Amino acid sequence: MHERTSEPEPRTAPTTVRTREAFGWAMFDFANSSYTTVIITVVYAVIFPRIVVGDGPDYRHGNLLWSLTLAASYGIVVLLAPVVGALADLRAAKKRALLAVTVGTVVPTAALAFVGPGDVTLAIGAIVIGNTCFALSESIVASFLPDLGPPESLGRLSGYAWGLGYLGGLLSTGVVIAVVGPQTVENAERLRWVGPLTATFFALGALPTFALLRERGVPEALPVGQSLLGMAYGRLAATRAALASFRDLAVFLGSVFFAMAGLGIVIAFAFVYGDQIVHLGPSALATLFALTQLAASAGAVAFGRLQGRLGDLATYRLTLLVWVFVALLVPASTPLAHALGLAPTQVFLVVGVLAGLCLGATQSASRTLVALFSPRGREGEFAGFWGLAGKLAQMTGLVSLGLLQRWLGLERAILVCAVFFVLAFFVSGRVDEARGRRAAAGASG
Repeated sequence: MHERTSEPEPRTAPTTVRTREAFGWAMFDFANSSYTTVIITVVYAVIFPRIVVGDGPDYRHGNLLWSLTLAASYGIVVLLAPVVGALADLRAAKKRALLAVTVGTVVPTAALAFVGPGDVTLAIGAIVIGNTCFALSESIVASFLPDLGPPESLGRLSGYAWGLGYLGGLLSTGVVIAVVGPQTVENAERLRWVGPLTATFFALGALPTFALLRERGVPEALPVGQSLLGMAYGRLAATRAALASFRDLAVFLGSVFFAMAGLGIVIAFAFVYGDQIVHLGPSALATLFALTQLAASAGAVAFGRLQGRLGDLATYRLTLLVWVFVALLVPASTPLAHALGLAPTQVFLVVGVLAGLCLGATQSASRTLVALFSPRGREGEFAGFWGLAGKLAQMTGLVSLGLLQRWLGLERAILVCAVFFVLAFFVSGRVDEARGRRAAAGASG
């Protein structure tokens, strides 16, 4: 039996911001930042090599396993993201898909309660499943953006949401650290609460998203003899064949690849670097975290407003230049501190604030540009390609760093970030924003 569909709601861009839905949408950034901040960046990224693997003093094997674990999850996302996006579009099921991957993140994160010292396999399994679903949720939630307001408001909305997300990351991590205490072997039993606390914050924070966000698509009828999965793959094949018509989107995704390779390293290893190389103590790490999150929140909002004045692409490219500077400063922070008569901790905190200013801005601007370059009615599919490029990049970046740090040590290997950001900047110079938006508008018609 083949489903009959009603006449679809016109998918023209809204003329004003849909405030209630925009708030619900932004709250997902508030909720899911608990996962990326607590698990991937600040707390569990230190716990895994230091306590679960425990191969000090240099933790090279633990760092490599952490890189490969995250890379494995991103490899799965590379295979799934475009198909999940296409299926969600075909079945008008973006909201249901978002709920499914949210549950898929929350449950294995809560299961980290069963991981203690030496439980490496269990930890890897929980992180691979949770991070895969988390990464899929990023693509799915991004596909709702074009329906939230007129094109000129999307950069501002994305920036506000990303800024709210960093406040969520700050709040959730503050709660977790206050409850569980220091990341030491002696405190291993209390550290089991990291996963359940993060999962609870994510689940509760996402409730406004599912209460307020609307599904505007209409399911497409299946042709006789055609399966849903076959139709999704056929649609993806048609999109790949038609990429010549979306030249600027294709080139921009190339830039996103290199940018996210660098950002993936920063997100996964910034606090590991502070712990292992700069030897920041617990109070200094807490200060670094608070300053970075506040800077990231302010930067996402400020750059989001700048997008409306400077342009989305120009703003994205500006953040890449800042990233090149930051990536070169990180390994130079200790010698620079000695030259200036300062403590390495002080210089590293300044570098952390500079990084924070662009941490959300780069991702927010790229999300906005993909939304603007996507034909209406196929936002989930194109957001899936954005997720594919980003996660393939993070997989590449993390494997590169993991292998390089095993050979050179983390302090020198981290310079690979600068190479990725330089490549992203030069590739983005070949994108014509106006032409990309015209191509999307023409395909929508």
